[in-house]
Amino acid sequence: MPARAVVLGSPRTPFRPIPIDAVQMRDGFWKTKMDLNHFQGLPVLLKHLEDHGVVDNFRLASGRKQVERRGPCFTDSDLFKWIEGASWDLATYGDSDRREVLEAIIDEVVAAQRPDGYLNTFFQGELAGQRFRNLDHEHELYCAGHMIQAAIAHYRVTGSDKFLSAAVRYADFLVSEFGPGKRETADGHPEIEMALVELYRTTGEKAYLDLAGFFLSYFGLPGSKDICSMTARGRMPWMRHAVRALYLSCGGVDYFAETGQQLYGETVRALWRDLTSAKMYVTGGVGSRYQWESIGDAYELPNERAYAETCAAVANVMFNYRLAQSFGDACFADEMERALYNGVISGVGLDGKSYFYVNPLACFREHQRKEWYGTTCCPTNMVRLLASIPGYLYSVGEKEVRVNLYGSSRVAFQTTDGTPFVLDVSTDYPWDGNVDIRVDVSQPSEITVSLRIPWWCQSAAVAVNGQEIQVAASAGNYLPIKRTWQAGDRVHINLGMPVMLVEADPRVREDLCSVVVQRGPLVYCAESVDNPDVSIRDLELASSDFDLARLDSLGGIVGIRGRGRAPQHSAPRGPLYRPKGSVNVPMRDVDVVLIPYYAWANRGASHMAVWLPFRT
Repeated sequence: MPARAVVLGSPRTPFRPIPIDAVQMRDGFWKTKMDLNHFQGLPVLLKHLEDHGVVDNFRLASGRKQVERRGPCFTDSDLFKWIEGASWDLATYGDSDRREVLEAIIDEVVAAQRPDGYLNTFFQGELAGQRFRNLDHEHELYCAGHMIQAAIAHYRVTGSDKFLSAAVRYADFLVSEFGPGKRETADGHPEIEMALVELYRTTGEKAYLDLAGFFLSYFGLPGSKDICSMTARGRMPWMRHAVRALYLSCGGVDYFAETGQQLYGETVRALWRDLTSAKMYVTGGVGSRYQWESIGDAYELPNERAYAETCAAVANVMFNYRLAQSFGDACFADEMERALYNGVISGVGLDGKSYFYVNPLACFREHQRKEWYGTTCCPTNMVRLLASIPGYLYSVGEKEVRVNLYGSSRVAFQTTDGTPFVLDVSTDYPWDGNVDIRVDVSQPSEITVSLRIPWWCQSAAVAVNGQEIQVAASAGNYLPIKRTWQAGDRVHINLGMPVMLVEADPRVREDLCSVVVQRGPLVYCAESVDNPDVSIRDLELASSDFDLARLDSLGGIVGIRGRGRAPQHSAPRGPLYRPKGSVNVPMRDVDVVLIPYYAWANRGASHMAVWLPFRT
């Protein structure tokens, strides 16, 4: 029998994810996102994959259809990510019609596999004899990694090894081709590393773990302290590429989890510190340069020219998710939450089927989501992440269950020592900080229920069965509640969620004298749709007093109203460069409406800014 539908299947990490099929999502924030993904995201994206020839490429490779191959060299990976997303989605929705479609797509993929196990639709026909000719740029192992991950997801959800067997054949072929004394190189786009570790976890075949270690060592991962420094033996420094750097780091965490090699553990924590202390946006977005879609130098975080690729925010979630299982610190769940609620879901429209590739933090030109891109990595990454959200909410340790992310749901599972439990969680989070948890156990059981106190929460109140308990944990930590639980015990936690102003390290020069308005995990922004009487480029905040308001134009989500200032309509602006103090621009008081950053650009073309000058 397969492992249940876990996103990560390590038996060695101190904390382990709960299977997706052990979590029943209830109406609320994430259920809404998942429903849109199920009913819009996945089916619409599959139609685009068919219309743009991505599935036909496999039919061509198998000989089932005579067509011309279409799309870039890495387009196979987009179908694999769709398969992974559709598999995780099946664990939640159990949609028999979707299952039939999924199995038919997998049949097309498996039929295209070569007898030696190789599978890549780009290298067929005239290119069939040129495999691995340009690993720096042609993404063969990257595509293989996504195939393996999709096959594992399908196996864990359905129990069928049809696709997994094909992935094993491909992995065996790679083991025969790469490593010491063979092809001593690696793919220009990391991805295969974490896939091979997960295949090792699934099959127990150590050769896959060893090959992952070879690739990681090739990049110089062990011992690195700068997330931009892994240049792969003198190659051009494309490891600044945000997604590649983070995927490689994910592989490093996975390898550490299975081997216990301390240098890897020290390295991935150092890379995390380097990223979060100087190279990450307040939204959890990563990548400040259009060139190479790359991470900039320390404190190089432009707003209007931010790249912040959606895939990089997804990768940031994956990185922190792995760190949380291996090390247990709440800071990793904090950063996972930051990215999820801001930099990730800004990448998908409120319609569930349109996407951003890049996510600037200020925009004064037209920037709209699209259903399809010539490079469509971000939409396919989005559908697989949203389908797997239930697997991120909780984790278990020895006699402990942790609530990593708050969302209305029911989870029935057991701790790593086998103690069964049920948690029934009700909340309007992130709009409200009140969370109610009902604990059910078949018999009185002593376990620890650990609740995360987010970094932004400066006041938390907790009660068990109506009796308030002392909160011994500070913001950015887990609050452990250890007791002998009885069936029907109730926990209530109130996470103080006032509107707060966030400032940047002054070394981020672009954000000097500016602030971000944040409430709970949500970063807010000013959009011209809600502030039609001012130029967003000129808008300043003038007060730290705010009111909350439901926004009907965005489905009733919680907005923020405040006071600001803007130049008077006819105010002279003066020359571009002038003596300091020579131009006095008269200002006027204005009302300011702010919306969650993830919700911008859903009502037509608009201007937007996250960071706003603050002058009282």
